[in-house]
Amino acid sequence: MTGTHQTLALVLFSAFVAVTLGITTWVSRNRHGSAEEFYAGGRLFSPMENGFAISGDYMSAASFLGISGLIALYGYDGLLYSVGFLVAWLVVLFLVAELVRNCGRFTLADVVAARMRERPVRIAAGTSSVTVSVLYLVAQMVGAGSLMALLLGGTSGAAQSWTVVGVGALMVIYVSMGGMRATTWIQIVKAVLLMAGAIALTVLVLARFHGDFNELLRAAAQRSGHGTDFLAPGLHYGGSWTARFDFISLGLALVLGTAGLPHILSRFYTVPTARAARRSVVWSIGLIGSFYLMTIVLGFGAAAVVGSDAVRTSNAAGNTAVPLLALDLGGGASSTGGTVLFAIVAAVAFATILAVVAGITLASSASVAHDLYASLRRRDRAGRPTGKQHSEVAVARVAAAGIGVLAIALGLLAQDLNVAFLVGLAFAVAASANLPVLLYSLFWRNFTTRGAVWSVYGGLVPALVLVILSPVVSGGPTSLIAGVDFHVFPLENPGLVSIPLGFLAGWVGTVTSQEPPDEAKHAETEVRALTGAGAV
Repeated sequence: MTGTHQTLALVLFSAFVAVTLGITTWVSRNRHGSAEEFYAGGRLFSPMENGFAISGDYMSAASFLGISGLIALYGYDGLLYSVGFLVAWLVVLFLVAELVRNCGRFTLADVVAARMRERPVRIAAGTSSVTVSVLYLVAQMVGAGSLMALLLGGTSGAAQSWTVVGVGALMVIYVSMGGMRATTWIQIVKAVLLMAGAIALTVLVLARFHGDFNELLRAAAQRSGHGTDFLAPGLHYGGSWTARFDFISLGLALVLGTAGLPHILSRFYTVPTARAARRSVVWSIGLIGSFYLMTIVLGFGAAAVVGSDAVRTSNAAGNTAVPLLALDLGGGASSTGGTVLFAIVAAVAFATILAVVAGITLASSASVAHDLYASLRRRDRAGRPTGKQHSEVAVARVAAAGIGVLAIALGLLAQDLNVAFLVGLAFAVAASANLPVLLYSLFWRNFTTRGAVWSVYGGLVPALVLVILSPVVSGGPTSLIAGVDFHVFPLENPGLVSIPLGFLAGWVGTVTSQEPPDEAKHAETEVRALTGAGAV
């Protein structure tokens, strides 16, 4: 990229960072330091505000950069991500949103622990939530590095690495200073910017082809190098039985994983009532649905305008397809329009990454403090909730820094993988470890503490082990560890195996448990979930 591109993009990005740091500073001066303020923003957000914030949380680098890149490289098969991410919200709306808001206070573990022995359940759910969050964070870090590599012409590996470090540092500042209230407003600002950028690019792509979507698809197929196969299933997930099972596994993970994502579940606690939580999801479905329809146009537009080979040359995983598309739509690398449009898209993508990592870091630090730390502390100091709450906030701030360091390290390791693919792994772990225990707790009268703990670990451990033993880590051309091959599991996404194992482990743990289910607590949870009576 030319010096003009770099300067303008960095100026716009710096302006966003300055605004968001200003929001964070302002919020930090007006907070009173309670756990409810830090974790849930005082539960003061309206459904529309929370809907925009959920959209900002969900429309990540995987959505803006990764999905469009996969469509540009693989055509029809890349559509699975757009469809899966969108359909997942129906599961959230009908099964999770309102019930979670009524049953919990700050985290997923609150819902499960409402009718179980708290300590083992909180430790299990907290561990799972942190694991999912770190995997999700890695994807955002990889997106940040890919974008900076493109911005600097792909010549500076050090700059790419320092970008990952810088994003990690900023997310720690956002969370530790501003908590949920600052994070929410950052996500709202980012959602507006991202929707505006996506709408502008979509209009320009369709205008290039005179509003004829069929002409766009024909041009994409022609420049993809695959002809009409580009528009048919099987280019990426076809040709072998492992590819077909990977397709099914990924679909399961995407559709079921959203309902188990800690940073999405925590958003339902920022509104005052369960009805507001449900309306928040309706708002977010409208925004997210519109956005994912536009990613289809952007992906095929990148293939048609830029060409699949050019996208692959810039970044083998396709993460730079949208910025390259913006550069071409604006008039090319040497034009003012191309420079401005590329800079705007790059700045919006950076803003996307910063907002999402702030939300994920907040959710994972809340799990560390509210679930793991608080559970261990309860053994020595039962009661005294006021003192516990303030100490939790301090621990959450420290945890944010530790999680940031871990995410930076893993992000540096996984720089060559597609961000949407990495998010698919996080979704698989969430669907395997978090969703079974959540659904059992809400709907199964006989569910027990052993069943809850077994359900979490029975999904979490197999999912992680299968990823380690898969081509993602070794034995493939783009594996994390090059030059070695110890993979024995043929699928890249573990969801097809690990999700059923999570449900099975919860059932086996319950039916073999000597502990009788607590009928009174189940009745209380059921009434609270369905009516909101007694909800925080």
